[in-house]
Amino acid sequence: MGAFDMLRIAGSSLGMHQTWLDSLSHNIANANTVTGTDTDAFQAELVVARARPGGGVDAAGVELGDAEGRMTYSPDHPLADENGYVRMPEIDMSSQMSQMVMAQRGFQASVQVTKTAQDTYNAALQIGRG
Repeated sequence: MGAFDMLRIAGSSLGMHQTWLDSLSHNIANANTVTGTDTDAFQAELVVARARPGGGVDAAGVELGDAEGRMTYSPDHPLADENGYVRMPEIDMSSQMSQMVMAQRGFQASVQVTKTAQDTYNAALQIGRG
């Protein structure tokens, strides 16, 4: 693996992890979004990662979660139906937060690889100037 391959792979990882973090933050922000029973619930965003043939990773796309959501009894809510139910998204906050930690750590690792590679290249350039 060449030196610039390391930067290319780390760069692709940064992009994928940023997409993952964006989707997770969007899911967390909308975890308590309430809709009426006659409309779809907020659909969680699920990032699909795909390996690059020469190394690295891409965010191949974003799939949407279940539009059915879950029915919650909340008779005092203004959007409640005649039976007192509203529709909530099917988002597990503990899973979202665990994924947030993983995505954040992956992003940080890619940043560190990029920084280390830059430091190595700068040291090599200094040798030539000596």
